[in-house]
Amino acid sequence: MRAIIIGAGIAGLAAALRLRQIGWDTLLIERAPQRRGGGYGVSFGGIGYDAAERMGILPALKDKAFVTSELVYHKPGGQRRFSLDRATIAATMGQRSMNILRGDVETVLYGTVRDTVDIRFSTTINAVEQDEHAVHATLSDGTVEHADLLIGADGLHSATRALVFGPEDDYRLDLEHMVAVYMLDKRPAAIAPGTTGTLSQGGRTVAVISVGDGRNVAFFGYRTDRGTPGDDPHKVLPEVYGDMGWVVPEVLAGLATTESVYFDTISQMVLDRWSHGRVVLLGDAAWCVTLFAGYGSALAVGGADLLGTALQNNPGDIRAALTTWEAELRPEVEKKQKLGRRVKGVYAPANPVVLWLSQLPLRLASLDPVRRYMTRRYIKG
Repeated sequence: MRAIIIGAGIAGLAAALRLRQIGWDTLLIERAPQRRGGGYGVSFGGIGYDAAERMGILPALKDKAFVTSELVYHKPGGQRRFSLDRATIAATMGQRSMNILRGDVETVLYGTVRDTVDIRFSTTINAVEQDEHAVHATLSDGTVEHADLLIGADGLHSATRALVFGPEDDYRLDLEHMVAVYMLDKRPAAIAPGTTGTLSQGGRTVAVISVGDGRNVAFFGYRTDRGTPGDDPHKVLPEVYGDMGWVVPEVLAGLATTESVYFDTISQMVLDRWSHGRVVLLGDAAWCVTLFAGYGSALAVGGADLLGTALQNNPGDIRAALTTWEAELRPEVEKKQKLGRRVKGVYAPANPVVLWLSQLPLRLASLDPVRRYMTRRYIKG
């Protein structure tokens, strides 16, 4: 059996690994000229953690994980508002979870499949046709590839989804926020090594996150109903954040030297089905729970693992496998999407009272009695 996978991000690489494990041949198509790194830090747990363990990549992921020794919430002037220590952060995450850079998840997956999977960079998909026996993909390099299954794992703005399911606007639910993420050349002096500092003010959030090996990530998220994916972050971010203090001017200056910036709307994909014949969507192309839910990387790996299992358990019957896979995975995805929509209302609120209320549970978690209870309940228990 053969699969064509569009997109060499976490979902695509995880699918390539899982299908290889069940004996499939795979062709992986990626529009970028080379593998990308960086991205923001994520909490990787749940079905993704379990899947990584079954797929044999959990030890390598743990080697890349980073530990936040302190999470500090700041006032507009830079003074500490409150903080969570290492034990409290661990208690909020639970045992089978880790903090890891998105790009490091890709690094582990890529290192596992690169010698056994055919990967074509600088290539896109131009057309898709299918019949009862195969799916046929016309690629930008002039070739037409044939396979038993086509997996669209090409992200929020999926070309596969547009070709097979219809325009993005038919499925995109905008949550009226923009997000920007990029790597910093150096850590601001006000941020201690191994810590994360964050500030929320006037509907805007900024954070500097230490992600291990001396690397630091700048993260911006803000409310807007006018943002578009094509906006220039080098122009927009200084306009939105230019009046903020603390380390913000230093972090904005890092825009000039960073290699790449992720800048996009915070949006969900809401489809009533993730497959059409021999074409299936996976990861953000299918659902995109958004950073508000904080589960995208885990769902990408967990979804790929479940897809491989469904195909293995339904040999030769692609449609039955896809039906089984979606029935098992959709409840988890919809639960996380609902969480993301709820969190939207309290993320970077413009009202100071709402901001205080949104941070109250974290303030309580930083108190010794609450922290000790959480440690007993979620770590030692």
